[in-house]
Amino acid sequence: MPFRLLIPLGLLCALLPQHHGAPGPDGSAPDPAHYRERVKAMFYHAYDSYLENAFPFDELRPLTCDGHDTWGSFSLTLIDALDTLLILGNVSEFQRVVEVLQDSVDFDIDVNASVFETNIRVVGGLLSAHLLSKKAGVEVEAGWPCSGPLLRMAEEAARKLLPAFQTPTGMPYGTVNLLHGVNPGETPVTCTAGIGTFIVEFATLSSLTGDPVFEDVARVALMRLWESRSDIGLMISKVGNHIDVLTGKWVAQDAGIGAGVDSYFEYLVKGAILLQDKKLMAMFLEYNKAIRNYTRFDDWYLWVQMYKGTVSMPVFQSLEAYWPGLQSLIGDIDNAMRTFLNYYTVWKQFGGLPEFYNIPQGYTVEKREGYPLRPELIESAMYLYRATGDPTLLELGRDAVESIEKISKVECGFATIKDLRDHKLDNRMESFFLAETVKYLYLLFDPTNFIHNNGSTFDAVITPYGECILGAGGYIFNTEAHPIDPAALHCCQRLKEEQWEVEDLMREFYSLKRSRSKFQKNTVSSGPWEPPARPGTLFSPENHDQARERKPAKQKVPLLSCPSQPFTSKLALLGQVFLDSS
Repeated sequence: MPFRLLIPLGLLCALLPQHHGAPGPDGSAPDPAHYRERVKAMFYHAYDSYLENAFPFDELRPLTCDGHDTWGSFSLTLIDALDTLLILGNVSEFQRVVEVLQDSVDFDIDVNASVFETNIRVVGGLLSAHLLSKKAGVEVEAGWPCSGPLLRMAEEAARKLLPAFQTPTGMPYGTVNLLHGVNPGETPVTCTAGIGTFIVEFATLSSLTGDPVFEDVARVALMRLWESRSDIGLMISKVGNHIDVLTGKWVAQDAGIGAGVDSYFEYLVKGAILLQDKKLMAMFLEYNKAIRNYTRFDDWYLWVQMYKGTVSMPVFQSLEAYWPGLQSLIGDIDNAMRTFLNYYTVWKQFGGLPEFYNIPQGYTVEKREGYPLRPELIESAMYLYRATGDPTLLELGRDAVESIEKISKVECGFATIKDLRDHKLDNRMESFFLAETVKYLYLLFDPTNFIHNNGSTFDAVITPYGECILGAGGYIFNTEAHPIDPAALHCCQRLKEEQWEVEDLMREFYSLKRSRSKFQKNTVSSGPWEPPARPGTLFSPENHDQARERKPAKQKVPLLSCPSQPFTSKLALLGQVFLDSS
C-alpha cells in the first residue's frame, strides 16, 4: 500500500509573517543588493560580539554575553569565520586573524576532541584559509601553496587525528585525545558520518604536503563503510545508530539521508568531483538508487529499516535539507526542486526548520522543536539558484534573513532557537552560523562573488614544481562550507610523483638484483625487499597492485626514460599496519 504524505494546509505560514520588503525592480523577487547588506550586517553583529565577549573560547554564549569551549579549545569560531571574512570582502581582518591564529592556537593540548568536528571545522577551515591567503593579500612564503603556516597548522591538527584510525577495520574512533591519542576506555561506536567525512580535507592535505597517509586512511574508511552496506544497498544513518569500528558490526538498523550519515553521502559526491574519482561517484549513485527505491515518498525522504526497507519513522530532519543541493551537483535538478519546495513549506510554517518534523501530522516532534540556525536549506537554495535562477530560491533567502533577525537576534549575537513553537532561545551560537549559514546566505545574494567564478579569470602561480593555475572557480565546499580550490591539488603533484618514482625504481632495481642472484646461485631469497618506510608509514608489497589501480594510469615511456608508477604508503602506528583488505 503506498504511503501517502499529507500536510495540513491550514498550518502553513502560521507563525512566519510574509515579508515583501525591498523587492526587485519588477516587484517579483527580493533585491539581492539590499539583502547582501542585511546579511553582512548579521555577520558583523555576530562576529564582533564573539570577539568582544567570547574570544579566545570556541563559541559565544549570546544570552549571557560570554564564551565557552565546545569542540576542543581552538578559538573555533575565529577559524570557522576566517574564509567568510574574505567572501564578504574584508581583506584586512582576514590578514589580522591569520596572524592571531598563528600566535594563539595550540594543538598540543590534553583535550578530548571530536575527530569529525576537528576535521571539518579546524582542518577544513585552515586549509581553505591557506588556499585563499594570496587572494586576501597575505604575503605568502616561497613554495606556496605547497607550504605555509596555515598549511602546517592544518597538517599538525590532522596528525593529531591519525591515531583514531588505528583500528582493525580502518574506521576511526569518534574521539581522540590531542596529547595522548585514543583513550584506553574510548567507545568503539561511531556514527556513519564520523567515519566517511574525511576525503575532501585529507586528500587536499596529502596533495599539498606530499604525504599520502591522510588520503590513504580516508579512503580505507570510505571503503569499509561501502562494504558494510545492507543487501538492499542502504546505510545506517539515524542519530544513535552507529557502527562498531573494531568489529564493523552495526549497532542499530534505521536508514535515511539525515543526521549521522548526511556528510558521508555528501563526501562521496564532492570527493568524486574534487579528485575526478569515478569509483566514488559510482558508489554514491548506487546508494542513490537504493535511497530513491526505499526511502522516498512524495518527494520526501523517510526513515526505513535498513535490511527490509519498511518505513520506521515518517520524519523529516532539518539536517536532510542538504539533499536538494547535493542532487543539484549530480544534475538532478527537477527532483531537487520538488524536495526543496517541500522543505521550504516547513520553513514558512515555523520561521525555521525544526530538528524533527512529523510529515503526516505536519508538526514538530516532541523534544526536537529547536532550530540552532542550521545552514542546510540555505545551502541547497544557493546551489539551486546557481543552477536555475528561480526567484523562489531568493524568497527563501529573504525569509531566512527576516526570521533569523526577528526571532534569534539578541544584544550579543544570534541565539539558537530552542523551540520554534514559542520562539524561546538557548544560550549558544554555534560556530557554523558564521562559517555556513551567513556565508551561504551572502553567496545566494551575491552572483558576482569570486566563489562563483566561471573560469574567465584566474591566477598563475609559480611553485617549486612548475606553474600552477588557481582561483579559476569550481570551488568544492567541505561540509562546514569551507571552500577548497580543486586546482590546488595539482600544484604540488610532482612531490608525490617523484616519491613514487624513486620508490618504484628502487623496487625494480632490487627485484632485478634478486633475480640475477637467484639465477647465478640458484637460491631463493629470504623475502621480498621493501623500501624504507617514511615516518608514520610502512610499505605493503601485497597492496602495491591495489595502490597502482587507485592512481591514474601512466603512459608507456621509452626504455631509457625513468619509469614512474603510482605508489601509496600505508599508515602504521604502534606496530599495526592498515591494508586495503583489513
